[in-house]
Amino acid sequence: MLIGLWIRDVVLIEALDLSIGPGLTALTGETGAGKSIILDSLGLAVGARADAGLVRQGATQAAVSAVFAPAPDHPVWDVLEDKGISYDRSEDLVLRRTLSADGRSRAFVNDQATSATVLRELGEILLEVHGQHETVGLLDARKHRPLLDAYGSLGALGAGVARAWSDWRSARSRAEELREIVARSAEESEELTLRLAELDRLDPREGEEPALAEERAILGASEKALSDITEARAAFEGLGPRLAQAVRAIEHARTRAIAAGAAEDSAAVARLTAASAAIDRVFSEAQEAEAAVDAAADSFDFRPDQLEKTEERLFELRGMARKLQVSVEELPLLRVRFAERLQAMESSEDDLKAAEAAVAAARAAYMAEAVKLSEARSAAGERLAVAVMGELGPLKLDKARFRVAVEPLGEDRAGPGGLDRVAFEVATNPGAPFGDLGAIASGGELARFALALKASLAGRAEGPQPLMIFDEVDQGVGGAVADAVGLRLRRLAADAQVLVVTHSPQVAARGDAHWRISKSGDADRIRTAVETLSLADREEEIARMLAGAQITDAARAAARALMDA
Repeated sequence: MLIGLWIRDVVLIEALDLSIGPGLTALTGETGAGKSIILDSLGLAVGARADAGLVRQGATQAAVSAVFAPAPDHPVWDVLEDKGISYDRSEDLVLRRTLSADGRSRAFVNDQATSATVLRELGEILLEVHGQHETVGLLDARKHRPLLDAYGSLGALGAGVARAWSDWRSARSRAEELREIVARSAEESEELTLRLAELDRLDPREGEEPALAEERAILGASEKALSDITEARAAFEGLGPRLAQAVRAIEHARTRAIAAGAAEDSAAVARLTAASAAIDRVFSEAQEAEAAVDAAADSFDFRPDQLEKTEERLFELRGMARKLQVSVEELPLLRVRFAERLQAMESSEDDLKAAEAAVAAARAAYMAEAVKLSEARSAAGERLAVAVMGELGPLKLDKARFRVAVEPLGEDRAGPGGLDRVAFEVATNPGAPFGDLGAIASGGELARFALALKASLAGRAEGPQPLMIFDEVDQGVGGAVADAVGLRLRRLAADAQVLVVTHSPQVAARGDAHWRISKSGDADRIRTAVETLSLADREEEIARMLAGAQITDAARAAARALMDA
């Protein structure tokens, strides 16, 4: 709902701050007073084309702000989300536009700079305009199908078609994926088979690289230790025989001394005996030391080719990892993936046949749902045409005809909305061909067609209703026809917010609120003003519309009767 309109320096308007309530608001005033300027200002705020002629003479810039109060679930918030504009669903939505005298304009949403295109996109959701020179909303054929579906309460059928479409699209995507797999499977299969054979031969195991690296380090240390032990063992070579020779020599010397007459307990013989015993101890300990060195060597379980094999294995794993552009740790998993990929390729043709069968089944399901929706749309279109035709007579369009064209689309244009193109068409004269609303109807007729259509759709639409603006929908009609226009506007305003620019007292009398537009000033400075009328002032204004310049008591009485009605 539009709750406020702030206008500065637009044509004849210097400054206006308007508060707008729910229901039907009537805008009246003399021709040229500025009623259309207010609508043009609102249009500027919602992204209409910026014309430098809108800037008030003498001003450097025109500015307009429109304040809306959308419900938290209103689709306008989704647009802001898509555009990356920050918002709070619990707060108002402010659309602002400035226009310089040189024709340059700037657009803002909640004081965040944006483009006029974004304002226009938001405006298409927030309001509809139906008038002598412009109609925005019902002329957009893209909206006809959703309007018909809402009128016919076809939401459940539409949801079924959307689900069937999603299933069909998913099935087609899967089949296309499998076709691509089959198409390149021959070349890929050869490559994968070769790579898998290499990995099978290599047989990489999880955690193998760090274990091999540790083993290589230990084996390298063992090799160096054994080299040192071997050098130690070499030092023992020949030591035993030399010690045995020394013992024999000492014993020979001792024997000679005793034979020469030395006593066995003499000092010389005793020293030779001690020397022999010492050499014997050295010989015994040398043998023990040599055995200890041998035992130390035996503790290193080292085979000369083991280190070489370990290094070769490690280098082979790392080389394969570089070749396949992965880490060594990933080789076992890659091996599994290659095997799974080959298996998938082997079964891809069978999978493709199954997927194509699924596509055919999904297509059949979609077509069945879409046909049911098309039939329901055709039936709803006939009912809507009858309802609209019933509205045309009271609106002085009794010679016109209206129909809802539900045309089948080719399968290549199928979508989640079904297989139909829906268009609202009219023929304004007997025997004339049907055509699009905008191409056939004149300005006044178009506005009344829109009113008849909106009146027929009232209460059937899903979701929040936009602000509806009718600009001189009563142009060229009066009396009972004008009263019929006012009655239908009143009915529309029961569930929506409606603004109507009118010269008809019968229409103005139906309003929940009434603005009188006037202009004042001299030839050098003319300004437009808007006055919100009280109940008494409304009676006076409607009496003026009935009687003209001279307001009579009879006109006031007639005005009261219209308002009471």
